[in-house]
Order: sequence, then structure tokens, then C-alpha cells
Amino acid sequence: MAGGQGRVLELAVLGSLHETPLHGYELRKRLNALLGMFRAFSYGSLYPCLRSLLAQGLIAEEQPAQPPIVGGRSKIVYKLTAEGKERLQDMLTQAGPSAWEDESFGVHFAFFRHTEAEVRLRILEGRRSRLEERLDAVRTALSRTRERLDSYTLELQRHGLESVEREVRWLNELIATERRASEEPERDTTSTDE
Repeated sequence: MAGGQGRVLELAVLGSLHETPLHGYELRKRLNALLGMFRAFSYGSLYPCLRSLLAQGLIAEEQPAQPPIVGGRSKIVYKLTAEGKERLQDMLTQAGPSAWEDESFGVHFAFFRHTEAEVRLRILEGRRSRLEERLDAVRTALSRTRERLDSYTLELQRHGLESVEREVRWLNELIATERRASEEPERDTTSTDE
């Protein structure tokens, strides 16, 4: 699947199907519920993605066991194949810039429970670094143009700056939590009878 947006949708679909097999409508609902605040997926982008994943052998179609209601269509259920599980794991190990950009960070974050701690930490640190660069650029631009902007534009700039600062604080908390969790000694779950 080509392009950044296509890879993001591919990750979202594979990650959702990793949870349970779904038909197209359920999958779209799950994607919108899971990632709705980041993006809404339309059928116009979902079904071409599903066809591509089918052609690559990453997902398979299943006909439902129950016959359709009279006059209704049977819904095709999509499930992850072994190759799809491997592809998902490969995608979840990628912690480069594409994982922390605005376009894909939310999708990667949504599937952090399936991602190794070291990779989660690299993605969070990369995202924080990218946002800190953005903060510096916005502050510099704002200091140069403050006198030429009207009060509403200044207020909009301030709001954007505060939003990014809030996300950086949130990322700092997540990073600290990840580091504490990785420093905790492994708990011995075996019992000893003495």
C-alpha cells in the first residue's frame, strides 16, 4: 500500500482485525470509534485498502455461518492471516519519523498495547522532539510578527501554542511512566513451597 496515509490506514485495519474478525461496516465503526478524534475513515478509502490487503494475502474473507435476512446481503467478514499478523508486528516495530508525525502518531498510539516498550519509548520521544521543534518555530515566528497581527490572530496563535505545550507535557508524563515501568524488576511469578 503506497503513501503515508495508505500505510496509516493499513496499520489501523490490521491492528483492528488483530482484535477480532469484522465485516466492513463494523470495521469502519471500530476505526472511527478508536481513532475518531484523529481522523474519520470513509468507505471510499476503507474498501480499496481492504482489497489491497486481500490481494497481498494479509487478510482473508469469510462468509458468515448464518444466512442473510430475507432480501438482505450476507456480510463478508475480514480476518487477519498469519502473513497479516507478521506484517502488523513489523509495522509495530517501526519507530522512525513516520511513527511520530501528526498523520500517524494517533494510530500507532492506539495500538501501543501490542508494541514493545522500547519502541513505544522511541515513538514517544520522537513525537516530543518533533513538537518541541514546532514550539520553537512558532515562538520565533510569533515574536517576529506579534506587532503586525490583530488580536484574534494572536489569540489563535496562543491557543495553538498552548495546545502543543499541553501535548508535550502529556508526552513527558507518558515517557516517565514508560521509563519507570522498564526499570521495575521483573516479578517472579513462580511460587516456592518451603
